[in-house]
Amino acid sequence: MSQERLEASLDIDQRSAREIVRIIQEQDALVAAAVAAEADRIAHAIDQIADRLKHGGRLFYAGAGTSGRIAMLDASELPPTYGIDPSLVRVLMAGGERAFLHAVEGAEDDEEAAIEAVNAEVNGEDAVVGIAASGTTPYTVAAIRRANMLGALTVAVTSNPNSPLASEADIAIAPQTGPEVIMGSSRMKSGTAQKLVLNTLSTGVMIRLGRVYSNLMTDMPATNEKLRNRAVRMVELAAGVPRPAAVQAIRDAGGNVKLAAIMAKKKMALDDARALLEAHHGNLREVLET
Repeated sequence: MSQERLEASLDIDQRSAREIVRIIQEQDALVAAAVAAEADRIAHAIDQIADRLKHGGRLFYAGAGTSGRIAMLDASELPPTYGIDPSLVRVLMAGGERAFLHAVEGAEDDEEAAIEAVNAEVNGEDAVVGIAASGTTPYTVAAIRRANMLGALTVAVTSNPNSPLASEADIAIAPQTGPEVIMGSSRMKSGTAQKLVLNTLSTGVMIRLGRVYSNLMTDMPATNEKLRNRAVRMVELAAGVPRPAAVQAIRDAGGNVKLAAIMAKKKMALDDARALLEAHHGNLREVLET
């Protein structure tokens, strides 16, 4: 638990900078194994969340303070990476948008605000992931409890498997990262574990939704020169064509990697490629291998 004292850092204020780094890094090295121990539960959550999203649901993260900010970081990266509508993955943050940059006094204790936010945004088709290192944050626990009442899928991400948050959720993901180097500073090991879990969850869900072909993010919007070059490279790899053909296909497809790959590989016009992709529900692998 992050609220306990770590024996190895009791005299950290008397150590050299090099020794401080060593102590922190030794503790950081424990995080990956703690997250790996939760692999089955993370995989189960991926399948369940993806199923909800395939049938019209959305994914919500609920959190306060550090946990809410880590959730926002994950959610905000998904539209530019996988081309999803920003409304598909959203964050319910204690204290509202202001709390992403500033501490909002009492926000994490406001259960009524959590219930109101869930009532306003969530329905029974959705999935809600509550994130709290201690698993006791009133806002997050209340959000998960209310989401359960509405019939939403609920997932807990916490460092405390015996917490109220873990017991309320349908699926509890609880990497046991142990005491923090600085007692109670959950932005450290607990925060790193949360980032790893959310990275894996959201990436797995995007793969399950067909937003990835092989290991290529083929729904990525090509919004700048760097990304346009990346899009061309993805068409080269997916369609097995030389760069000039990939460049032309990207131009003809208006920057859409999936359509460009189909056009380049199957020598198709844009409208035909679009119809074929739609017939396969956006699954590029099915199209290219048919």
